[in-house]
Formats: sequence, C-alpha cells, structure tokens
Amino acid sequence: MKICTRLLTVAAALLAVNVALAQAPPGATGQCKDGTYTTAPGKKGACRGHKGVQTWLAAESAPAAAPAAASKPAAAPMAPMNAPAKSSKPSTSSMQQAAGGGPGMVWVNTSTKVYHCPGTKYYGKTKEGKYMSEVDAKASGARADHGTACSK
Repeated sequence: MKICTRLLTVAAALLAVNVALAQAPPGATGQCKDGTYTTAPGKKGACRGHKGVQTWLAAESAPAAAPAAASKPAAAPMAPMNAPAKSSKPSTSSMQQAAGGGPGMVWVNTSTKVYHCPGTKYYGKTKEGKYMSEVDAKASGARADHGTACSK
C-alpha cells in the first residue's frame, strides 16, 4: 500500500514537471511559486523574492551522477529567457554594468549616495547612478560602501 501511494505521488510530481515544461518559456530552468520562471543555474536562490521554487525543470548538476543518467545523452544548453522575471526591484547581480568607468572612477548610487569601487558587486549596476572620481564622490556627500574607501 505504501509503495502504491509513493508511486502515485512520484507520478503526480512528474506530471506537474511535464506540464510546467510544456508551458515554460525557452531557457527556463524552474518555475517560482508566484508563477514566474527563472533561468538560474541552480535551485539555491533561484526564486528569491518570488516565494520560492515550485517546480525545478532543469537537472541539478551533482558530483556523482547516477548510472542511469550517465547512459542518457547530454541535453543541449538552454537559451536565456527572452522576458525577465517580473520583480518589484531589479536584481543587481543580473544587471549589465553601465558603460563608462575606468581607472580612478567609482560608481555613485545617486539615490542612496553610496559609492562602489571597481570590481565590487554593485560597481556600475545600481538602478540610478553615475561614474565619478572618488574625491568628487566624497565632495558630493557620498559615502563608501560598507565604509571601505577605494584608495587608501
């Protein structure tokens, strides 16, 4: 009886994944609980801000592959989604860096008045901002991100 119940549960889960796959946009790796799709390479953080992962469509990369999986041909890489997931605020990690910058320039988030050094996570990636020298940024009243100045 327990085996039949488990088989039915597994079958229902597989059916849900197949339905989600059929409706998913090209390149989607998962569906979030709010109905949006993600192209994240892994489950961890894939649907942050979207109530979590509802259905994972892509195979997770595991260190030790199962023998049955090894006999299957490798899937073609998925193309990125055409439409971005709907979110109230943009994800800075997926945003393109703004054109400009260069040696001696910092990125000043004009809405928060915080400046970011080259090579840091938010350099050129906040929604509102501009490049300027660190001296000019300090003169305009901006402060260093986490109190760490770019030049010592």
